[in-house]
Amino acid sequence: MTDPIPVPVGILRLPRGPDSSGSRGFSAHCRDSPNSRDSPNSRDLQSARAALRERFLRLLRCARGRPARFSLWNGILLRADFGAADVHTGALQVDSLQTPLGIQGSALLRSGDVLEFSFPL
Repeated sequence: MTDPIPVPVGILRLPRGPDSSGSRGFSAHCRDSPNSRDSPNSRDLQSARAALRERFLRLLRCARGRPARFSLWNGILLRADFGAADVHTGALQVDSLQTPLGIQGSALLRSGDVLEFSFPL
């Protein structure tokens, strides 16, 4: 049985947030004043970030309990039932993880090791 073709999702890359010195991030894009958090550009970026976060959280809610495919940075492909994501520890919880070495009942995947994941809609 062949897998369905995954639906492509557009990626929007936003600049880094401001660091403590103010030399990078939003302040570099909003040059009106050194502390221009209320500038139109800053509000637009904040709105875009909020919309993307909401979209990502909705995606995670839809993925719960579904079979998913994970591609790791080292080229290994894994299959598992998606469980949950922990933003603070940067981990993805999965069940029935199928690896080249066998099946694991449940596992945590470090999000830094995952290049991409997909699941059928």
